[in-house]
Amino acid sequence: MDMKKVVACKVLAVLALAIASTSCSKSSSSRNSSRATGWQLNSREGGFQYNTNFREQETAPGLVFIEGGTFTKGRVQDDVMHDWNNSPSQQHVQSFYMDETEVTNMMYMEYLDWLKRVYPPSEGNFRAIYNGALPDTLVWRNRLGFNEVMTNNYLRHPGYGEYPVVGVSWIQAVEFANWRSDRVNEKNLEDSGYLQRDSKITEVTADQTFSTDTYINSPSSTYGGNEEIHDGRARSRNARVDEEGNETGVYATRETGILSPKYRLPTETEWEYAALGLSEIRDYNLYRGRKKYPWDGQYTRSGKRQIRGDQLANFKQGKGDYGGIAGWSDDGADITNAVKSYDPNDFGLYDMAGNVAEWVSDVYRPIIDDEFNDFNYYRGNVYTKNAINDDGTVKIVTPGNIVYDTLSNGRVIARDLPGEILQVPVDENETYLRTNFDRSNHINYRDGDKRSSRYFESFNDENLGKDPEAETRQMYNSPKHSISRDSLGNIIREYDKASHRTSLINDEVRVYKGGSWKDREYWLDPAQRRYFPQDMATDYIGFRCAMSRVGSKSKTKNKTKN
Repeated sequence: MDMKKVVACKVLAVLALAIASTSCSKSSSSRNSSRATGWQLNSREGGFQYNTNFREQETAPGLVFIEGGTFTKGRVQDDVMHDWNNSPSQQHVQSFYMDETEVTNMMYMEYLDWLKRVYPPSEGNFRAIYNGALPDTLVWRNRLGFNEVMTNNYLRHPGYGEYPVVGVSWIQAVEFANWRSDRVNEKNLEDSGYLQRDSKITEVTADQTFSTDTYINSPSSTYGGNEEIHDGRARSRNARVDEEGNETGVYATRETGILSPKYRLPTETEWEYAALGLSEIRDYNLYRGRKKYPWDGQYTRSGKRQIRGDQLANFKQGKGDYGGIAGWSDDGADITNAVKSYDPNDFGLYDMAGNVAEWVSDVYRPIIDDEFNDFNYYRGNVYTKNAINDDGTVKIVTPGNIVYDTLSNGRVIARDLPGEILQVPVDENETYLRTNFDRSNHINYRDGDKRSSRYFESFNDENLGKDPEAETRQMYNSPKHSISRDSLGNIIREYDKASHRTSLINDEVRVYKGGSWKDREYWLDPAQRRYFPQDMATDYIGFRCAMSRVGSKSKTKNKTKN
């Protein structure tokens, strides 16, 4: 063969190999081609279905994005009250989302309306569900004050619709967040075609409600299957075709990216980080914790020329002064004020100081244990798992097996709503030989438990029964009231009148942050922290919700390449 032809053939062979290699490279990096196996993803013939077009988490209703980072948690200024419960420590927070305002009366009324429609209080089995969610409007009463207008009107009158809801306990705030999560995910599924339009209103009954966890674990147990599926969507393995040719039984999984994380109460660390609004801080002293308020500066009055001297938050100015002189008010309010009445901080959050104080999710302890953890710090973990039936299916609460709890104040609440999956504590199946956790309840880890006190040897039940002084040596020796019901259902209250109680701190008290309309300027500092029983409410504590962010730390714009 001619040498030129041989060389030409070799060149063509090399080019062909290069083209083939390039083709394979493109194929392996294709968005719908697996880099693990080379198999086609999201094919209509079946196989692995995954949302390869996902870019970033969509901001859910009412929330603003808070980019995470490091900050100095705790009070750096002089501790004039000598509480020593907020010593500074360096913490890092992951990115998350938070309500731009406190939850308002109108928002909470929407929750009550839904409960009333789905679980009519006229039916005896449901009465406690609605009544257990009602805010305590009697918190406005005062032995030497006339506040009946707020008692009768503050929650429901449209004049207070955009005011922060109060009279809500920590437990009620958590239940609202759970309800809100399910309603938002219902809408997400409806907008994506997985639920029929308006089915969240027309198909909901007490025995057929939507729960995000139930939908994920047992979708056929709710009304989540759509009967009319949009064209162009990848078919689910559960998909069936009815007599008219429509696909049925198509459900969204976590892989679709449609179901958002849950609304919840923010942790104390998240709340303080968000309140400080450090996104624009470049000054070293401010970064190290010298920022005193959610706004810049060392004073509560504005220094801007247009509004110079105006108060930047709603708080108690002094004894007998809740809002200033009539006709020229210092802060524009005597009790609470409508949300967004004052400028937001650099994160876009309103009223992170003043108006109402706010529940956070943490159980209160005087010391922040940053030696053990300085990343997403949180005290209050109680790990649970889905209860499983004998046939391997999840155990779902029905209207006939609702469990009600009686709180320390005599209020009755539903432990779980119908349609939700019954939760049980994790056991040895999850904890055996683990190094990161070893029990279901870790509220007392390294503080308040036996290992945290020098008197731990006397903490066992036998010594508590034999040694009268053993109980007084417990780290948190709080009163132990008891409440029960007799055979007729009457509440029997037994108050703990023991004289040796030394603390009000226990595992049922939660942290609340931020000053309120009833507090002096001292409490406006985001580092300040107080506690209150989780099943009780006041006229100055409200709440706002947060949501975890999945994926990247920062907001991205089409950074993912094919």
